[in-house]
Amino acid sequence: MLFCLLPGIFSLLGLHRPIVQFKLSDIGEGIMEVTVKEWYVKEGDKVSQFDSICEVQSDKASVTITSRYDGVIKKLYYDVDATAFVGKPLVDIETESGSGEISEEDVVETPAMAQEEHTHQEIKGHKTQATPAVRRLAIENNIKLSEVVGTGKDGRILKEDILNFLAKQTGAILPPTPFQEIQTPPPAPAAAPAAAKPVSTKAAVKPPPATPKPVFTGKDVTEPLKGFQKAMVKTMTVALKIPHFGYCDEVDLSRLVALRSELKPLAESRGVRLSYMPFFIKAASLGLHHFPILNASHNIGLAMDTSQGLLVPNVKNVQLLSVLEIALELNRLQVLGASGQLGTADLMGGTFTLSNIGSIGGTYAKPVILPPEVAIGALGKIQVLPRFDAAGQVVPAHIMKVSWSADHRIIDGATMCRFSNLWREYLENPASMVLDLK
Repeated sequence: MLFCLLPGIFSLLGLHRPIVQFKLSDIGEGIMEVTVKEWYVKEGDKVSQFDSICEVQSDKASVTITSRYDGVIKKLYYDVDATAFVGKPLVDIETESGSGEISEEDVVETPAMAQEEHTHQEIKGHKTQATPAVRRLAIENNIKLSEVVGTGKDGRILKEDILNFLAKQTGAILPPTPFQEIQTPPPAPAAAPAAAKPVSTKAAVKPPPATPKPVFTGKDVTEPLKGFQKAMVKTMTVALKIPHFGYCDEVDLSRLVALRSELKPLAESRGVRLSYMPFFIKAASLGLHHFPILNASHNIGLAMDTSQGLLVPNVKNVQLLSVLEIALELNRLQVLGASGQLGTADLMGGTFTLSNIGSIGGTYAKPVILPPEVAIGALGKIQVLPRFDAAGQVVPAHIMKVSWSADHRIIDGATMCRFSNLWREYLENPASMVLDLK
């Protein structure tokens, strides 16, 4: 009985539980400051160990900060979009008594994709553990938490687990729709009922928040560079020192267009959205086997236009992956890019880059090399243009322009040209890739 009265006695005597300054510890890569993108807690909230506290963005990746303690949030030190510094407090937490020795380190979680893959299983017999933010994300995407395997402590479901579940199921963040209805819309029929319209993958991705209209005050405003923009300044400053050699060509993708049309339904039946990029990436990897001076290991990056700006995640060890496996990995990266959840593991380690500028528009480009890489390719849009066939007849052909940039200190023009020719041959005769696949 005395033990039950102790908390009340301590309160009457003005004794409080210890308050810990929860500091931002070193998150690696020499990062000393981050931008606070979102708070998952507010003052007065009760948190448990491994609960998500906030999401921060460095100039390399977005990461989630989780609690090491059980207790109550007493103070938030930063507003959203403010800059937080390594070694400085993020929040004050009133810890629960008996929680053990107090440590002032925090826990940094990179996306769960870097961890061991988990199969889906139903969680029975116990309550699923997830923060309100994670539960909200699950509700928005019509996901039952009982179907998601948590990778946090004691099976706690993290936000990254939800994103991973989405990537495996659909390849994109989609509303609750049967998979067979998820496809690229064909030309609209004359009198198709509204309820029968297929849902396009592109349209289903959650749109970015509406941008308020600018108010012109006539005054100059200085905006500080943060996050990925700051990283781009550093990278492009180094890239400016590289003597770029440019080479352009065109590729007839008519056979590849037909092959993709044939394989696309099969890929969708396996839960994978099949674009042209997996073929471009695989052809590059096969070509790099013959020209190792361009790239020793095949971590091929894809320049991606996201709400956070230009990011270049990469597919690791492409030489070991099938076209379908590359497509699945691209689906996952696109989901994370659309939701601002690309982690350090996805963004670091690239060795060769393709930029699909044609997905937005344009034919030729002058891509800038991402150091320490030595080459990069920019892909233009695919256009149906007249070309002569072997019989001299004018026929429609699916033509794509490609623009290569190479570090002329290392790569000469002949090498770049020969690599481009081999890459083009693989794509113009996609069946030839079968001979070199391992």
